[in-house]
Amino acid sequence: MGLIKEFKDFAVRGNVVDLAVAVIMGGAFGKVVSSLVNDILMPPLGLLLGGVDFKDLMVVLKEAYVDPAGVEIAAVTINYGNFIQFIVDFTLVALAVFLLVKLINNLKRKEEAAPTPPPPTVNKTEVLLEEIRDLLKK
Repeated sequence: MGLIKEFKDFAVRGNVVDLAVAVIMGGAFGKVVSSLVNDILMPPLGLLLGGVDFKDLMVVLKEAYVDPAGVEIAAVTINYGNFIQFIVDFTLVALAVFLLVKLINNLKRKEEAAPTPPPPTVNKTEVLLEEIRDLLKK
């Protein structure tokens, strides 16, 4: 039973739950960023470059062929267009995370910089009465 209790304590600890939520949100956010890049940013960029789709950019090292047994052998290619696509994806994700962290830090600074209420003013009469009380106790 001790192992089960330890696992339960571990699984419901705040950090583990926060990490799980972050991983799930990161996965969903990755899909949003990929859609932004693939569906919104890359088509106009490809159009500006003469209708080039980055995913189709490659260097063919060896053309596809059919061997004597009739089996089709795929071409050997270096797909640098996919690499460019992934670099753009990574850059946008990094930018979005940077902006999110910057926003959170700005909100924290504003919260920390919020004015603290002034300390209560001490009435001179109250101080004098406290001194008299302390003298009477002696």
